[in-house]
Amino acid sequence: MKLKKLMTATAATVSIALSAAVSAAETIKVGVLHSLSGTMAISETTLKDTVLMMIDEQNKKGGLLGKQLEAVVVDPASNWPLFAEKTRELLTKDKVDVIFGCWTSVSRKSVLPVIEELNGLLFYPVQYEGEESSKNVFYTGAAPNQQAIPAVDYLMEEIGVERWVLAGTDYVYPRTTNKILEAYLKAKGVDEKDIMINYTPFGHSDWQGIVSDIKKFGNEGKQTAVVSTVNGDANVPFYKELGNQGISAEDIPVVAFSVGEEELSGLDTAPLVGHLAAWNYFQSVEADVNEEFIEQWKKFAGKDRVTNDPMEATYIGFNMWTAAVEKAGTTDVDTVEQAMIGITSPNLTGGTAVMNKNHHLSKPVLIGEIQEDGQFEVVWETDGVVPGDAWSDYLPGSKDIVADWVEPIKCGNFNAKTAKCSGQNF
Repeated sequence: MKLKKLMTATAATVSIALSAAVSAAETIKVGVLHSLSGTMAISETTLKDTVLMMIDEQNKKGGLLGKQLEAVVVDPASNWPLFAEKTRELLTKDKVDVIFGCWTSVSRKSVLPVIEELNGLLFYPVQYEGEESSKNVFYTGAAPNQQAIPAVDYLMEEIGVERWVLAGTDYVYPRTTNKILEAYLKAKGVDEKDIMINYTPFGHSDWQGIVSDIKKFGNEGKQTAVVSTVNGDANVPFYKELGNQGISAEDIPVVAFSVGEEELSGLDTAPLVGHLAAWNYFQSVEADVNEEFIEQWKKFAGKDRVTNDPMEATYIGFNMWTAAVEKAGTTDVDTVEQAMIGITSPNLTGGTAVMNKNHHLSKPVLIGEIQEDGQFEVVWETDGVVPGDAWSDYLPGSKDIVADWVEPIKCGNFNAKTAKCSGQNF
């Protein structure tokens, strides 16, 4: 009798395990790798919610390849090494088929060796500094030539800016972007004494001295502007201090690359009216597809929630991934990676985004002016879409490098002069 009970219990355990395995096989797992706590939660929580909304909508359509999508959400907590650990867990323990995640470049750089080692697939939805192209990453945010360079051109040509404050958070994205911008400004004839560069740590809160220095720098008879790569919740005290010291957009305009509608929703925007941001999307853009997306978002997340550029990049990336999986008939990473190249998706500004063979999108560039209601009025935009450039034309070590993931090159770091691939990424 004891043996019979033991055999019955064992059979039940095996049955449960098999049932769990079958259940897992019946879903396609989607990893969601965004900070839900710490300094970057102010920006990244919304992207987690965006992925969940997209998964919900896809499942309502019948899923993908006859299977439902299952979200696996983790919180790397604005801790850069933890991003790598969570990525390894998602790929080895949770067996996800794709990951949507990261905001800062330092988090992406932390994830990169793991995603390449384990041959995972990451969709990265935020503007970044370029100088990278991985087989395992699709970059749906802006490269410098789709945000930073056009923003500087706008300030120079439309506002007549002659002095430049490059203010950023102290990590790879601001430092590399500012290195590109400094080289670009000098190539445009700007003197080194007319360029001020400043970095602050994540979560920096005491801006009184820095804003005072900016004010002094701008009071020397030349039109001055701040190009801001300040990231995360440090933006709140930064903009408050600008208001405290009476710096208006007419005096010293600020163009931001990391401040959108979500960040402004926590600020008193009255003193910020007229300051600028450069993105590829704003909630205020008039397009039928955008109106539908906003309605869908508010229904899912709440009527007070706003949309922003990295949400659009997530939307485009998710739609492209599902289309590529359907095209390939599998979630196999190598097959989907090749299926992604050349794929198109509607963007939210009424046009079409294209995934190029360097794993970067073609998309429009817009300059928006902050309004009292926390929205942006578009004051300038490109005539059409701009292809993302993985490697900058303004850095000596990069201008001869191209990324091309199609045969016969199939390399993210191909030197056009020597016709050699220097490595997968950098």
